[in-house]
Amino acid sequence: MIQRIQSIYLFLASIVSGGLIFVFNLWNTIKEKIFVVDLFSREAITVKVIPFMFLASAILSLVAIFLFKNRKLQFVIGRIIILINLFLLGLLIYLSLNLSGETNVSEKGIGMFLPILVVLLIVLANKAIKKDEDLVKSVDRLR
Repeated sequence: MIQRIQSIYLFLASIVSGGLIFVFNLWNTIKEKIFVVDLFSREAITVKVIPFMFLASAILSLVAIFLFKNRKLQFVIGRIIILINLFLLGLLIYLSLNLSGETNVSEKGIGMFLPILVVLLIVLANKAIKKDEDLVKSVDRLR
């Protein structure tokens, strides 16, 4: 049953996590900083990890859509996606606070708020998954 509401939430989360990172700007000042520091510093390594975390979140969201027969695993994967995005949000905040130069919010990009949107969508999906699981348990009790 792919046509459930949590599938829509998970699909939207995968679009936000996998597609909108290329639309919204979050690399402006970070790219300038990479060229100043050496390529194997801590900041350069975290900047290299950020796109992979966005893509991992998108792939896990798509995988969770097709786990509709195993709702418990779908719920657990949703929590893992939430953890990935909270860690990603922490990395983005850390990098934005340690950027040198002017602290204009417009230079940092609105893309830093994408993990918050993904967490919100996954929380809504997990709420719908829990509701389905409770419905199945109540029907099993009546048998």
